[in-house]
Amino acid sequence: MKKQVSPPFLTVMCFNLSVSIFCSLFFPLSCFTSCISQLLTSHPFVSELQEVVFVIQSQRNSFHAQRAEERRAKLLRQAVELKVVTEVPPAVHTICTSLFEAHGKTSSWFVFLEEETNVRVGQLRCTLSRFDAGKEWFLGKPLQDKEATIIHHYAFANDPSSFSYPDFAAAWVLSKPLIQRLASKVKEEPPKSDFTIDLKHEIALYIWEDGQGPSLTAVPDLCTDLETSLRARSCITTLSTHMPHCGDPVRKEDIFVAVKTCQKFHMERIPVVKKTWEKDAALLEYYSDYADPSIPTIDLGVPNTERGHCGKTFAILKRFARDVVTQADWLLIVDDDTLISLPRLRTLLRCYNPREPVALGERYGYGLGQGGYSYITGGGGMVFSRMAVSKLLASSCRCYSDNAPDDMVLGMCLNALGIPVTHSPLFHQARPSDYPKDLLVHQTPVSFHKHWNIDPVKVYYEWLAGNAGPTSHPSNWEWRAEL
Repeated sequence: MKKQVSPPFLTVMCFNLSVSIFCSLFFPLSCFTSCISQLLTSHPFVSELQEVVFVIQSQRNSFHAQRAEERRAKLLRQAVELKVVTEVPPAVHTICTSLFEAHGKTSSWFVFLEEETNVRVGQLRCTLSRFDAGKEWFLGKPLQDKEATIIHHYAFANDPSSFSYPDFAAAWVLSKPLIQRLASKVKEEPPKSDFTIDLKHEIALYIWEDGQGPSLTAVPDLCTDLETSLRARSCITTLSTHMPHCGDPVRKEDIFVAVKTCQKFHMERIPVVKKTWEKDAALLEYYSDYADPSIPTIDLGVPNTERGHCGKTFAILKRFARDVVTQADWLLIVDDDTLISLPRLRTLLRCYNPREPVALGERYGYGLGQGGYSYITGGGGMVFSRMAVSKLLASSCRCYSDNAPDDMVLGMCLNALGIPVTHSPLFHQARPSDYPKDLLVHQTPVSFHKHWNIDPVKVYYEWLAGNAGPTSHPSNWEWRAEL
């Protein structure tokens, strides 16, 4: 693609700046740090930095690739209108191999944003001009944990709110000097964690370096308000919606719901499902180690295991694949303590093509820096297209034991088959109280998980009841407005 160039030394609004616009694939912490190393290897000394590089964090699924390209096009139009020097590389790059190598020599700032993040480029340039690009800066909209949480390995247990990490939806920014320092750390101290759970928190910890590096600096103009709201008028970044909308929701009959349970939870957890979200399912079966006609449950002939459930999950996949059971396009597998909004899931699934191999949910990672894999964490719900199920069962992938971790085994299988694990932040492995309010305030959640120390029925009706949209849980949206 040809470069579009304006006259040199052009000053627009605040200061001289050139802009590069990238679409990139989703990247783990290990990939982020390897990119830093590549950058400094290619360009160890940099002067007269002027360029801002936008990195659109996207995914391999066709829906997300399209959204990322639309975001790139919108940014490019703004850059052209502002008559900013603009380099336009090919539409999609893998961040690990292209981003820093291509632009490390001339880049002052790297702005990371998500597909749904609207950016007012002119205002961003003004804001960045207030920071010395020759110093280390880690900029963003801060999130803090109210209490120590399992998703962050109970970090800062004595004072969880003392540590800030960026809300990716609002965009976050790194200066070149910070990347230069991190390059040495990458070589000397690669990331140690086997699991990638919350990339936002893990990147902030890596940059902070036990107090040796910079903490996140709050930039109030980086926002997650809806672009149509009054408060968004002064914002650099905004959101178009709290949930993707791609047309009418898929039909109830298009989703087959499989609930994993066992006899000891028949009286404790199943009644919660029946009081909350079961009514929204057209096709639902409970799978247990004991056939109880009062529920009813189906015994798949797989012994119950305290953890893992791989044998049970693969038996569910095989049952779904038989057209005599259902011909639904989508399979949803949940635990008996998963709380989920099926109307919102139906809205979300309209964005995905069931004729593609789709695996959707909250994505975690294991050993990603050492040839590992991504997987859908099971508690928040795992969604598979019929095509994905067919490819899984046609492969040689199997459980190595009935109690193997089903979500991780499926992740290994999907990785071996080249089927991408598609992440949605609307699925949640934990309870609402395990996430910052400032994060949930701009989401329309699809699911939460666990009944521990909560009233699950109350949580469901507060957070998940009703159709997608801000009017569906008014008490929660009143709280959002107060924020």
